[in-house]
Amino acid sequence: MSLRQERACMLCGVIRTQQQFLREGCPNCEAELSFAGEDTTNVIECTSPSFEGIVALGEAEQSWVAKWLRIDNFQPGLYAVKVSGKLPPDVVNDLEAKGIHYRPRDGSVTD
Repeated sequence: MSLRQERACMLCGVIRTQQQFLREGCPNCEAELSFAGEDTTNVIECTSPSFEGIVALGEAEQSWVAKWLRIDNFQPGLYAVKVSGKLPPDVVNDLEAKGIHYRPRDGSVTD
């Protein structure tokens, strides 16, 4: 797998190609971010080609690493440890209106 074409979701950290996000959406955040389809705007604004570390998630409920990264309720797949960038303010507002607290995955929040 060439990481040059991979992007990480800024909400959950899952790693996929831009084409996979467009074709299949995000396995965790599709209802909130609507990646699947012809329009690349959300994929470009809400994913990042710049990320650090990769964790393969299989059985999340048994993984202390998944709990530490806060991905223990997510679908199996590859996840970035840190994702550079933050979601656009309008997307954050939409998430908050749905009762979803956005926690940037860029390492700026340390709680």
